[in-house]
Amino acid sequence: MTRPVGTATRGTTNPNRLRRMDRWIAATHGAALRRSERPVAVDLGYGAAPWTAVELLQRLRTADPRCEVVGIEIDPARVAAAKPYEREGLTFRHGGFEVPADRPPALIRAANVLRQYDECEVAAVWARLCARLAPGGLLVEGTCDEIGRRHVWVALGPEGPRTVTFAARLASLERPSDLAERLPKALIHRNVPGEPVHAFLRDFDRAWAAAAPYASLGARQRWVRAVSELAADWPLSEDRRRWRQGEVTVNWTALAPNSG
Repeated sequence: MTRPVGTATRGTTNPNRLRRMDRWIAATHGAALRRSERPVAVDLGYGAAPWTAVELLQRLRTADPRCEVVGIEIDPARVAAAKPYEREGLTFRHGGFEVPADRPPALIRAANVLRQYDECEVAAVWARLCARLAPGGLLVEGTCDEIGRRHVWVALGPEGPRTVTFAARLASLERPSDLAERLPKALIHRNVPGEPVHAFLRDFDRAWAAAAPYASLGARQRWVRAVSELAADWPLSEDRRRWRQGEVTVNWTALAPNSG
């Protein structure tokens, strides 16, 4: 076997850490999984314990009971530790960005993998992973905190990045810009004046402040009101069901970093 592509992550993981990301994938891309003849999803860089791969299988099977999951780790000791958790539809393999799956995956999820890389490396990794996708497949790459309260992820197809999703446990959120610390590597260093992602979070904070009277109805109602105001100026997904889950999805082109 050739040497896997990439470097080992810190391996930090916790049960339910990626639940928000998983539920978004199942809700918004379940139909794409069902169109696959034999849908397989990859949990790339699952870490020191296999919980996220086990949970991904459970959640994707609510969208398609045929779905299989392959957990891929660059550290062989982590693969060996995960092997006892294999079951029907769930396997673990040694590998990296080359994605050693038996067939092109309908989904690759890479959570908290690229944080240790330089920003200039991200585009090449995205392109490499997207090239491994099955037709109509999806790459979801992003970051969350240690217990899954705050997430930001980018969804990409074979053509490149499509959307950015911000998701939070709203009761823990003081203002939307608190999510800035969880921006994926492609955006986290761009949260400065003059960059689109900075303008987006600034406008989101302003909409959140304007929606303060709705706080008496709960954080969810305040969030929905703020997102409704934000939608007047930013290209957001119109799926209000996702807004009520503490999510907002914006087109990548609106947040893409300025060149240079």
